[in-house]
This record gives sequence, structure tokens and C-alpha cells, in this order.
Amino acid sequence: MLSIVRRYDIFHGLTPQSLRRMLEELGPTFVKAGQILSMRSEILPESFTRELSRLRTDVEPMDRETVLGALRAEYDRPLEEIFDAIDDRPLGSASVAQVHKARLITGELVALKIQRPRVQEIMAQDISIMRSLARFAARFMGDEHVIDLQSVVDELWQSFREETDFLVEARSLEEFRRNNVGCAFVDCPKPYPALCTRHLVVMDYVEGIPIDQGACLVREGYDLAEIGTKLVDNYTSQMLDDGFFHADPHPGNLVIRGGQIVYLDLGIMGRLSSRDRGALADMVVAVARGDSARLAEGLLRFSVSGFAEAQRAHLLSDLDAIVANFGLANLSDLDIGAFMNALISLAQKNGIELPGSVTMLARSLVTLEAVVDSMLPDTSIVDIIQGHLKAHAEPGKLVKGELAGLSRQTLEAAHSLLGATGEAQLAMRMLTRGQLRMNLDLAGTADPLEDLSRIANRLTMSVIVAGLFIGSSVVYYARIQPVILGVPVIGFVGYLVAFTLGIWVAWDIIRENRRRRRH
Repeated sequence: MLSIVRRYDIFHGLTPQSLRRMLEELGPTFVKAGQILSMRSEILPESFTRELSRLRTDVEPMDRETVLGALRAEYDRPLEEIFDAIDDRPLGSASVAQVHKARLITGELVALKIQRPRVQEIMAQDISIMRSLARFAARFMGDEHVIDLQSVVDELWQSFREETDFLVEARSLEEFRRNNVGCAFVDCPKPYPALCTRHLVVMDYVEGIPIDQGACLVREGYDLAEIGTKLVDNYTSQMLDDGFFHADPHPGNLVIRGGQIVYLDLGIMGRLSSRDRGALADMVVAVARGDSARLAEGLLRFSVSGFAEAQRAHLLSDLDAIVANFGLANLSDLDIGAFMNALISLAQKNGIELPGSVTMLARSLVTLEAVVDSMLPDTSIVDIIQGHLKAHAEPGKLVKGELAGLSRQTLEAAHSLLGATGEAQLAMRMLTRGQLRMNLDLAGTADPLEDLSRIANRLTMSVIVAGLFIGSSVVYYARIQPVILGVPVIGFVGYLVAFTLGIWVAWDIIRENRRRRRH
């Protein structure tokens, strides 16, 4: 591993292409890490995620004895009491698991997703190596590399732990089936919970036509446009109605069987809270209307960190540019992938921290758009999503939503008013106690106190000049001896000093006016 890392010279920075090639050489665990990261745009820049999406996990399949040994380790009874037959040839082989067709003793055809022996231990070792590499690389990579390697490794470990617990996938299959029980054209394999373990999923065997085999689907009498529309409509339900969506809807995970779209491999699923779903719906409407302000509000509702109000004007300016680029075209011409990537880049630029589920959804929509692109050449998935929102917007729900929004805004206004009242009370208490201090900032001047001091000095000098003239005049009329040129000496000196000071004040005013005009 060290020789591979040295060959790619990671200490002087990695390009997207060199990172992908290095992961392929490092082995299955690193390839799997790259595939997970390809869906996490909030961790890696878009150029890296796009390149890592090209990774494919092609590993040597387990032999029959290894498969049987892994199965025996999961049960406390002989396999012959559970399975009538197990196919030797795997349906698929990946870095984490291998899938085999089998038949239960009760006659049902099932698919067995069997975790490779010691895969968690191997991944833990590889993650430890990744952490060491990340620590060393962080010392040498320049500031222009925006990848936070330590956080990347931590995210990977969390994803590995979730993906290698197959009971999570079994529960996901059950939840997905419950959510879609009323949808006649969508299905997923039925799990057998009594036979599932942390390292094994037993589910219905599904045999159908891959969704990307358009010619075969047409020969079987399917309408591609209908399939594409139903697929996007159902995916919208997953996103906005259920908040539980398939995070990797690529063609290999979608087959058509008996008039149904069947989702496979529910190992990676995404979740959206009701708050996130509302924000997403608002953003879809904002895109359709070209409304930058509403788009900004939806984006900020996703943020998991604070956002300074002073940055809002800059954010709106950036969103105006995005709307100008994407909003002028018809929805049928909207490139959802480029649009979502632009939004994610904008969020990163403005310091808006998006949750992983949101960026995962963004990558899923990009994948889904590629799937339906040939089926719906003149339709954007945003158009279908908007149609879904309109079709499922019951009047009662609309009124309830508006009332909820009005209540929320009223509550925020009330909190602001109470806060302002509290601040005013505090200011009054400080004023009565002599504790109130004021910072004065006058437009057009760098230091208002300096200007006030200069004005006071001029007024003082003017008073002195006037006093000297008046005093000297009194002395003159008093005819106090001795005199110079018919003027008493004291009066003469007073006139001279007053005249000199008067000239100095006048010259200072003229000079200051000239300086201000130059600036």
C-alpha cells in the first residue's frame, strides 16, 4: 500500500483521476470507500465525486465452501433444514457481500446476500491505514486542496459500519414495502426476518428486465415514457412523502417485472426529516418560478450550522446568477445534475453546512435523471416532481400548511418583539445608572471625535480672539500710559495677538476645506 501511495505522490496533491486509479489499485475496501464518497458532495468537491462514480467493484467471488461456511456460522442448525438448494454460481460479487440464488425447503426461491468472512475486521484495518495516510497527507497537501481527509475517513467508517450490518438492510426492505403498499407499480424483494442476521439477508429472488434495456422492454410491450414517469413520480413520493429514499437508483438496482418497477439492493438508504422535506418542496417550486429569495430560504432551512444575516445579500446575489443560468430555460431543458452541483458548490462557498442526507439525495437525483433521460427525452424530472406536488396538494393540507407557516412567522415576530423590548429595558436601566456607553459612527468621517475636538478648538480660539479685541478696545479708550502710535502698549499687544490668532484660525479653516475637497 505504501508503494502505491508513493507512486501517486499524494503528499503533493491528488487529482480526481489519480485518486480513482489509486483506490482501484489499493483494493476492494478502498474502491468501496470511493463509491460511498461519490455520493457525498458535502465532503468532496464535485469534480472528485463525478470521477469516483466511475469506480466499479470487481472482486474475486467466494468459492462454494467459503459460502457454505459463512452460512453455517449464521445458524445454529444444519443448512439442510433451511435450504433445499443453493446455486453455486453467484448472481453478483462485491467487496462486502456476494449474492446467490437458493430455494427454501418450503419451496420459495430466494436470494442470499452473504457477507464476506471477516470483512468488518479487514475494513477496520484499512480504515486505520487510511487514518495514518490522512494524517501524513494533511501535513504536505497545499491549501488549495479543500479535502478534509480526517473527516472523510470518519464518514467512511460510519458508512462501513452501517452497510455491514445486514439487519439494517432487512429492516429497510420491510419499511420500503410498507411505504409503497398502496403503489401497484412499485415493489422490492420481500425479506424473511426469521432467517436474516447481521451478516446475511434472505429475501425474495427477483428476475426481471433491467430498466436500461429499452429495446427488450419495448418488445415485451412496455411503454418507456410511462415507466420513466412512474419511476420519477414514485421517487418523489419517497423523497417528499415518506422521507425514506433509495440512495443509489442506478440501472443495476432497477428491474421491471410483471408491470412493476422493482428496487434492488437497499443497503444504502437516505432519510429526510419533515422539515427537510418541506424545504425541498419549496426549492422545487422556487426553481420552477425562478424565485431566488424562496430558493435561498429553502437552502438555509437545510443548513445544520448558523448563517450570518450579513451574508444573505451575497447569497442572494449568487442565487440570482444560478437562476439566471438555469431558470431561463424550459423545465424540460433543465440539467438537474448541473443545477444540484451548482447549489452544493454555492452552499460550500457561503459557509452553509448541508446534512449528508441532502447531498446524498442530490447525487441520487443526478443518477435518476441519467436513468430516465432516454425514456423521457422531452421532460425534466423537476417538471414531474412539480406535477406530483400539485396532484397531491389537497386543499385541506394547503390551508393547514399556510396556517402553519403563518403561525411560525407570527411566533418568530413575537420572539423578536419580546427581544427588542428586553433590550430597551436593559438600555434604560443602564442609562439611569450611568452605565450606558454609545458608539457613534457618522457617515463620511473616519473619526467623529477628532472632528468634534477640532471644532471645539476653533470655537475656543474664536472666543479668545474676540475677547482680546474687546479688551484691547477698552484699554484704548482708557488712555493708559505708555502708548505706541497713540495706542496704549497693553492694547497694542492685545490687538496684535488677536489679529495673529484670527489669521491662524481663518487659515486653518481654509486648509481643512481644501483637504476635504481633495478627498
